[in-house]
Amino acid sequence: MRRVLVVDDEENIRLVLKTLLKRHGYEVEVASNGEEALKLVDSFGPDFVLTDVRMPRMGGLDLLSTLRAKQRDATVIVMSAYGNLELALEAIKAGAYDYVQKPFKNDEVVLALRKAEEREALRRENRALREEIRKDFKFEDLLAKSERMQEIFRIIAKVADYKTTVLITGESGVGKELVAKAVHARSSRAARGKFVAVNCGAIPETLLESELFGHKRGAFTDASSDRRGLFEEADGGTLFLDEVGELSMPLQVKLLRVLQEDTIRRLGDNRDIKVDTRIVAATHRDLVAETKASRFREDLYYRLNVLPIHVPPLRERKEDIPLLIDHFLARNNARLGTSIRGVDAEARRLLLDYAWPGNVRELENTIERAMVLADGETISANDLPERIREARDPIKMQLASGELSIKKTSRIIEEVLIRRALQKTKGNRTRAAQVLEISHRALLYKIKEYGVTDL
Repeated sequence: MRRVLVVDDEENIRLVLKTLLKRHGYEVEVASNGEEALKLVDSFGPDFVLTDVRMPRMGGLDLLSTLRAKQRDATVIVMSAYGNLELALEAIKAGAYDYVQKPFKNDEVVLALRKAEEREALRRENRALREEIRKDFKFEDLLAKSERMQEIFRIIAKVADYKTTVLITGESGVGKELVAKAVHARSSRAARGKFVAVNCGAIPETLLESELFGHKRGAFTDASSDRRGLFEEADGGTLFLDEVGELSMPLQVKLLRVLQEDTIRRLGDNRDIKVDTRIVAATHRDLVAETKASRFREDLYYRLNVLPIHVPPLRERKEDIPLLIDHFLARNNARLGTSIRGVDAEARRLLLDYAWPGNVRELENTIERAMVLADGETISANDLPERIREARDPIKMQLASGELSIKKTSRIIEEVLIRRALQKTKGNRTRAAQVLEISHRALLYKIKEYGVTDL
């Protein structure tokens, strides 16, 4: 049985609501002000709080903010007399789900609670679904449900325990390093050696050889002591060579020797050092084209490309986007101390339609930016960068099409505004009509005409 806490300083209203809600199957407790309500919250554990805005000692707004500060999950619906409408709207901005205007009809109160129940049921379902998805589609630090990524998961599981070299290809930002880490984490090497990563394109060529192979004291001007290179650091484990296509020809020769003989030689040394290091390499370049252009050694390419894994761009696996959005929301909430609960329908549609040239990295940065800019608990289209909003703006698309019909363009603008108003008011048609400055009846007619669903 769902529990409702009614908070109002008028005894007759408390009595009417208690009788009404009990008749509709709710368990009800009442309080005459916010302070009294807070004492009941812990013991009664309400699912919903139906509170007046203006009350002595502690009003509805203070009660709402205290409940939010204490991280209570109860859904708050405020009641307000006509003259206090601005306070009710202020409560909505502060996190209340809805408001009921006094004097209210019994059906209005029950309808508001039923709508709140539907929303809470949807939230619980979404939370459960997210947990299921994470459980079913998480592979080490990789998160995906698309068949192409699932196939990559299967390949990683098969090849992880072999020392065979893996070459990971794909555009920048697709998660090549995460794939490399998954290969290492799934192998027995994870228990006896490190995962060491180096970006071959980020270190000057003059320093990269020493970084990879180490050096002896006196090998060059600043070599004041012996230094182990990354191959030795990763001995027993995995060395990830990111952007391996950026290696110079001399370093390509040295890498080929390591792959052939499992030995390295420090700069300035005359002896070889045996290493047991697995190589996982990655590149966004087309190494076949690079070999044909004589910029990459063909023999090294075949040594690296024993077990190829191609990570598809995000635009080719859009079914992974909702999963990644939820993951980045949860992670950033914990990291940033925010409490963003989700993405509204229009924003989600824009995120799904966008081509993501920067792939998963761009999506991650976009979600973090939107979370910082969001005013409420939900990311809206306005919180997204302009490049994403304009990628599929129906109004701009209509204007750019060359269509000169005022009638057709007006219909598109009307539909867009109605959708945005419903999203802004979380599906509350009465408030949406007020925002649009049209009558409630006109809004219902247009919703039916345009086939708009409550978002």
